Amino acid sequence: MRILITGAAGFIGSALSERLLERGDEVIGIDNLNAYYDVRLKHARLARLKSRANFVFLRASIENREAITKAFRQHRPARVVNLAAQAGVRYSLENPYAYVESNLVGFINILEACRHHGVQSLVYASSSSVYGSNRKLPFSVRDSVDHPVSLYAATKKANELMAHTYSHLFRLPTTGLRFFTVYGPWGRPDMALFLFTRKILAGEPIDVFNHGRHTRDFTYIDDIVEGIVRTIDRVPGADSSFDPHAPEPGTSSAPYRVYNIGNQRQVKLERYIEIIEQCLGKKALKNLLPMQPGDVPDTWADVSELTRDTGYAPSTPVEVGIERFIEWYRMYYDVDAVAAQAS
Repeated sequence: MRILITGAAGFIGSALSERLLERGDEVIGIDNLNAYYDVRLKHARLARLKSRANFVFLRASIENREAITKAFRQHRPARVVNLAAQAGVRYSLENPYAYVESNLVGFINILEACRHHGVQSLVYASSSSVYGSNRKLPFSVRDSVDHPVSLYAATKKANELMAHTYSHLFRLPTTGLRFFTVYGPWGRPDMALFLFTRKILAGEPIDVFNHGRHTRDFTYIDDIVEGIVRTIDRVPGADSSFDPHAPEPGTSSAPYRVYNIGNQRQVKLERYIEIIEQCLGKKALKNLLPMQPGDVPDTWADVSELTRDTGYAPSTPVEVGIERFIEWYRMYYDVDAVAAQAS
């Protein structure tokens, strides 16, 4: 298939592109290579993709309607995966307009382009952040998500509502994926695993919010990619069992689905740090802090709907995933050579 992926230089987008190229798909990658985090890492991810004959890269922002329309018109993708977005809960407190422009304006541009260019289905990134103030665990797509606690989460819920409208009005099949804390090699430098590893190796204290008591459903990148590929290959149809008198949020009489995609396990932050310390052979200096505004104390994914519909089964324990990340980090940043020079 010819598949267009936005955010192709990002953590998930680059890993997904690589997987699709390996199985013989043609990938049209779009990314604006913004400076939210180290652009050199984005270029390094892209370099791994550009060597493939069936990969085309376009530098563009999804909020640029003309550029997106041109890309769809020229390349005519069969299916689309929208992963481009302004990420990060805490940054949304500092720069809310970035989230409106990328996550809302950008997303309507993708929906319109899909609608007008014969796209067979759209898979898009939502987030576990949409659960907000919900404390019922594990989080289920049957749960209400009406109480977001960050603008980032609000834009992701808005994406789900916008997608449903297009599925209903224009019969555009859409699948939203609520990602739960993704980690692994080639990850984002603003995420905890990357920050903790860098600071522990440098002998610097790490900021541990909520005193390390909160839990996360940490999901390894390979498991995330496996789930996305399964949803790309399964175009949703109308749910014949949908009851308009008792509607469930995750399904519809339109060709629309929303799924959780996680590891189905809770890991306490303090345990997560313990595993990093074991892999590095070095203890962390901890700066214990209260909960950050916009954060939630716990996440835990119920992925039963995704398993039922696609056979999704996450298989990477956090101990294995962190070890693989540390191995990649040491190699990518040549940690041992740098340490030898310093000594």
